[in-house]
Amino acid sequence: MFAQRLRELRKRDGVSQAAVAEMLGISQQAVGKWEKGRATPEPQTLARIAHFFSVSTDYLIGCSDGMMGHPGGSGHRIPIIGTVRAGYGALAYEDDYGEEYADVKNPSDYFYLLVRGDSMEPRISDGDLALVHRQSTLESGELGVIVYGEDGEGTLKKFIIRGNTVILQPFNPAYSPQIIAGEELDRMYIAGKVVETRARW
Repeated sequence: MFAQRLRELRKRDGVSQAAVAEMLGISQQAVGKWEKGRATPEPQTLARIAHFFSVSTDYLIGCSDGMMGHPGGSGHRIPIIGTVRAGYGALAYEDDYGEEYADVKNPSDYFYLLVRGDSMEPRISDGDLALVHRQSTLESGELGVIVYGEDGEGTLKKFIIRGNTVILQPFNPAYSPQIIAGEELDRMYIAGKVVETRARW
């Protein structure tokens, strides 16, 4: 299924095998092997291909028919917000940047967050959209929107639990992880789980 979907997406966007290879820093022969079904890319490479074509990795490997954010606009309209803040024990969603489509069952349970900054490079860039499922808990290792810190503004980070400590881990090695423990945990709010990210063209 991956071979077929990669071919279809390339043709849809008018992109050559060589262009895909250049974007990934690999040989054109490797892309050719994928399209013939002779090989499949690593999970990290799959994520980059999905990001490049603005589709989900599930769609790319045939686990889902929902493209998420196809230019034709399918699915439900989900609001794009700029910031998540915590105040008076509740979460506030601020800054209206319009709407984007997403293939989800319960649209009211989701919002898009406009990503700011480069702490999650190279996987997630400044200006990307993160599709977030509203929930107040996260499993260790999941990507989430967490409200914490002096400015009380939501941050997109990998959520790691180690004993009685929570670590907010950026992908960019230039940034240090935030370690939250003890009473500080009471000042941390989870706004939701990031289920997908994509570039906003």
